[in-house]
Amino acid sequence: MNEYLRHLSKIEFVITNACTGRCKHCSEGNHTSCGERIDPPTAAEAVKKIAGVYDIRTVMTFGGEPLLYPDAVCAIMTAAKELNIPKRQVITNGYFSKNADKIREVAERLVACGVNDLLLSVDAFHQETIPLDVVKQFAAEAKKCGIPIRLQPAWLTSATDDNPYNRKTREILDSFADLGIRENGGNIIFPEGNARKYLAEYFTDELPENPYMEDPTDVKCVSFSPNGDVLDGNVYERDIIEIIKDYVP
Repeated sequence: MNEYLRHLSKIEFVITNACTGRCKHCSEGNHTSCGERIDPPTAAEAVKKIAGVYDIRTVMTFGGEPLLYPDAVCAIMTAAKELNIPKRQVITNGYFSKNADKIREVAERLVACGVNDLLLSVDAFHQETIPLDVVKQFAAEAKKCGIPIRLQPAWLTSATDDNPYNRKTREILDSFADLGIRENGGNIIFPEGNARKYLAEYFTDELPENPYMEDPTDVKCVSFSPNGDVLDGNVYERDIIEIIKDYVP
């Protein structure tokens, strides 16, 4: 076992950088390389191999918008379900189609493949370009299928700061009350990518420490990029266990 991954308990996949939103708080900026997406069989096999060595407690998929490619999400989650990995999580903005049948189909596929924690990104930033009525339609279908779902807003400066974006976010969250969907704590926007470009007035010149940055000497989460990059290797070129064994920060 690699000493730098001795506490590894989570696997995450950026399914794609392609996105249906154009959010001004997005750390990815203009979403370059949007044509790349993770290969479903390769991703599923990586989950199985890593879980065969480490006690994995969480598998997460996000993006971009991961549900643009539900086959990849479902392949990963099916593998995690078969391995009895406790938390099988998807983070989505809920907008991948306007077609009601497609929305229903994807919700049904998610419950069938074992997703048990669905985080729905809704806030002032997402809803500048993403239609709320379509997102609510997906949320209703997911809830009907029995998928545990929570709202995951992005807060500017802090969750309690009284700025125009946070006020709008609270209005949007309140509009989900009739669906009975509870709010998760959300996340605080880090000044990176679009956030640094469009929201600079809300941040100081001195960048804070990124709270989402992994400690390279104590890796708790292995993260796969859409092009297969992971740690210091690429899962399309080398076996994931060999990549892990050879990892040095």
